[in-house]
Amino acid sequence: MRKAARWVKINAMAEIIEKYVNPFTDFGFKKLFGEEPNKDLLMDFLNSLLPDQKITDLTYNRVDRLGATEEHRKAIFDLYCENDKGEKFIVELQKVKQKYFKDRSLYYSTFPIQEQAVRGSEWDFKLKAVYFIGILDFVFDDENKDKTVVTEAKLMDTRKNEVFYDKLTFIYLQMPNFNKQESELQNHFEKWLFVLRYLSKLQDRPRALQEKIFEKLFAVAEIAKFKPEERMDYEESVKGYRDTKNSIDTAKEEGKVEGRVEGRVEGRVEGIAEGKIEVAKNLKSLGVDIKTIQKSTGLSKEQIENL
Repeated sequence: MRKAARWVKINAMAEIIEKYVNPFTDFGFKKLFGEEPNKDLLMDFLNSLLPDQKITDLTYNRVDRLGATEEHRKAIFDLYCENDKGEKFIVELQKVKQKYFKDRSLYYSTFPIQEQAVRGSEWDFKLKAVYFIGILDFVFDDENKDKTVVTEAKLMDTRKNEVFYDKLTFIYLQMPNFNKQESELQNHFEKWLFVLRYLSKLQDRPRALQEKIFEKLFAVAEIAKFKPEERMDYEESVKGYRDTKNSIDTAKEEGKVEGRVEGRVEGRVEGIAEGKIEVAKNLKSLGVDIKTIQKSTGLSKEQIENL
């Protein structure tokens, strides 16, 4: 009985701490953006990110695609959809820093390009636009200095410094760099960034997010409204997310400690070496023979002669 009561208390505390789903869990991301009844949330987010798009409808496609290599390498996207104009959108959530994530982005983008090929008839190679959108729970090392949040890349003519091909776009949202508070939000897109970054830490819908689309999002995201099986799936997803995050944080902390220890050891060794050199210099200035200086300091004959 005590164990059951304790379990209830722990879960009650968890509900107080986390009222809304964490978008950086697999379950949370799919719940908000990957279900047909909620595709208006995804459309609103994409329209705020790509204001020239004006997406009015989306169709979800299969998220797994087979490569054309001998090994038939399989690519699995988080979300893969297209609008009513046939333009393709890959929306990828990345929790863990990956060394070649940009390479992976490019690799993924080749699948919606290749599947546009028209077989069995003449084809002029005209393609629909492809967008890769990465929502990252980390930052790129080369862009962390200036705290970049949004990185947009296209094929460029480097000599003219202008876009060479505008049908392939990569957009990366480096969420740890977004630190604006509610009072600082200036537009609809920044409200979405605020939701993605802080949703699981909120207890109520902020006043700045009173639009109907956010009213729906907060209703969909409320954990207490989940069905029992959804709650179990979400808790499992949260556990995976926290385990991954804890492993990364632990590795970072161990790296810092190791660096401090190595720094102290190296500093001590350097200090001892410098001390020996100073003693050798003093002995040499007093006319002490080199062999005696060698025995006293442990320095080589060449080192002493070069002082």
